[in-house]
Amino acid sequence: MALTLSKKAQAVKPSSTLAITAKAKELKAKGIDIVGFGAGEPDFPTPENICKAGIEAINTGFTKYTPASGTNELKAAISKKFKEFNGLDYAPNQIVVGTGGKQGLNNVFAAILNPGDEVIVPAPYWLSYPEMIKLSDGVPVVIVGTKENGYKITGAQLEAAITDKTKAVVLNTPSNPTGAIYTKAELQEIADVCVKKDIYCIADEMYEYLIYDGEKHVSIASLGEEIYKRTITCSGLSKAYSMTGWRIGYTGSSVEIAKLMSAMQSHQTSNPNSIAQYAAVEALTGPQGFIDEMKAEFDKRRTYMYERIVKFPHADIQKPKGAFYCFIDLSEAVELSYKGEKIGSAAKVAEILINEYQVAVIPCADFGFPNHIRLSYAISLEQIQKGLDRIEKFLNDIQ
Repeated sequence: MALTLSKKAQAVKPSSTLAITAKAKELKAKGIDIVGFGAGEPDFPTPENICKAGIEAINTGFTKYTPASGTNELKAAISKKFKEFNGLDYAPNQIVVGTGGKQGLNNVFAAILNPGDEVIVPAPYWLSYPEMIKLSDGVPVVIVGTKENGYKITGAQLEAAITDKTKAVVLNTPSNPTGAIYTKAELQEIADVCVKKDIYCIADEMYEYLIYDGEKHVSIASLGEEIYKRTITCSGLSKAYSMTGWRIGYTGSSVEIAKLMSAMQSHQTSNPNSIAQYAAVEALTGPQGFIDEMKAEFDKRRTYMYERIVKFPHADIQKPKGAFYCFIDLSEAVELSYKGEKIGSAAKVAEILINEYQVAVIPCADFGFPNHIRLSYAISLEQIQKGLDRIEKFLNDIQ
């Protein structure tokens, strides 16, 4: 009998965002002046007080195993943050700290799904959701948030998509890739459906601190006891504290689900990195001014980028309200031709831009919207200006 490999593993699509970013880095290493709009991480250094805490952890020997679901100190700090920022009561035994937000989400899907269970995924979606669901033997069911509704789904859409196999819906606010945020009223609609149909809500709130124009973040689990019981709230320190490489994410859920996730994690990775956990306590309990400073800079870039792109030919954009992405509709552009050949897709646009115009953008077929691209403004204003000049030239060159 011939040796075979896992069909499940072979069915996983590699991350297109990481592939584009890798290609941009490769071209830069060859001395090519590439502007990379692919960044899914803040371009700010981790705050000094957090770095010093990491060094202190090493110097004081805090380098051994910790409890699988995180240290008591960190879970207490997260519990306090949930209460003060999100208006949520999650006791430390309801919290699981993982190796980044991705592990937290994988833990959630593994804890609640049985083979064949359906998970509703609103599009546009972060490209990892469907792959994670499939890895836990679930079935992703995509419903489309229309452009007319700000790329968000409605309660009515959600209810219409629910079957007797539906286990959960994934809700990402602020959104990657659109930057859209759900209002309290919109969340209440979705919460009512989740309660009525008795399904879980997996609330991915990783970008919760990065919201602009005076808007406020609302956690869906804060809208009443019944939705709270059905919600697993997911977040982390990567975006708010510019700690992407430290790999600390966390979830708040029922005690029952937290126990399952902790047990699984104990076999997968044991505990999250002890040094990063020590630094994470400082992040959550130390000075918080860094977040406002970073957000103010992102806001400047967001405004500049939107005001430029809204004037571009053959492109359409809605102003993002959160995160650090612009989501651009190129439906008109892909019907046109470049050098006598019809473009056809945003993936082709991305290929032309990186090879001919030295700009790396993320095509969004893997986010459920094949005629759109995502640009990150987690890069300097100077780079944004240069990159947008090149994209504008491309859009003027096509016909």
